[in-house]
Amino acid sequence: MRVIRSEEEFEKAWHDARTESAAAFGNDGLYMEKFVEEPRHIEIQIVGDQFGRVCHLSERDCSIQRRHQKLVEETPSPIITPELRAKMGEAAIKGASAIGYEGAGTIEFLVDKHGNFYFMEMNTRIQVEHPITEEVTDFDLIKEQIKVAAGVPISGQSYSPKLYSMECRINAEDPGHNFRPAPGKITTLHLPGGHGVRIDSHVYAGYTIPPNYDSMIAKVIVTGQSREEVITRMKRALSEFVIEGVKTTIPFHLRLMDDPSFQSGQFTTQFLNDFDFSGL
Repeated sequence: MRVIRSEEEFEKAWHDARTESAAAFGNDGLYMEKFVEEPRHIEIQIVGDQFGRVCHLSERDCSIQRRHQKLVEETPSPIITPELRAKMGEAAIKGASAIGYEGAGTIEFLVDKHGNFYFMEMNTRIQVEHPITEEVTDFDLIKEQIKVAAGVPISGQSYSPKLYSMECRINAEDPGHNFRPAPGKITTLHLPGGHGVRIDSHVYAGYTIPPNYDSMIAKVIVTGQSREEVITRMKRALSEFVIEGVKTTIPFHLRLMDDPSFQSGQFTTQFLNDFDFSGL
């Protein structure tokens, strides 16, 4: 991705982006879009059936990112009002309905500081962060997707969050060195638990993390009555999560939970540009 702020920058940015895309993906096709400064990354979970009904299951805030890849997701978003949720949910339903979408999917938006939102993309699949939606709506997305595929109609009812939920992606990466991948053998593993804590993972003590794939090895999902309770519960769960043998993003997540700007909900997709990674 390249940000172009003047006509003089255009030719070089276009050439560089095409070169990188061709090398990485074997495809040098590009597209241009409006650059939204200081955005929040907000996505709407939708489900559509074979009978033309589509509903939404509220939003997820995915603004804590590194290199445009999500690290933390939460619902509801600290910045989304009921009015804005209704508008974004309606837009997501219209978009999915227009293409006759069937199954679970996610429509992703950028939201600026004035509450304007812009369509970014649609993911026609289950998202990594889908568990937080399940936790706050009491809705089994995997089961629902199977039912839709089997021809079972959905109710068409849209949902608003009843609780608060947050997910931290635990990656085999070194956050103190620009999130450098850290594959290797897990020598010791202890997973946290307790009320309101859910762990999604496939790793075990003795497991060797290969260097060939995505570095995510676990997800910590916590749920509570308020955002403050969720942050406190997440800190406890992360502090009990023991992984030895490889570097992980757990120390970063623990520091993030103590950050005043994060705690207040005042952050954008550029938040980590000025984050203190020293000593991690």
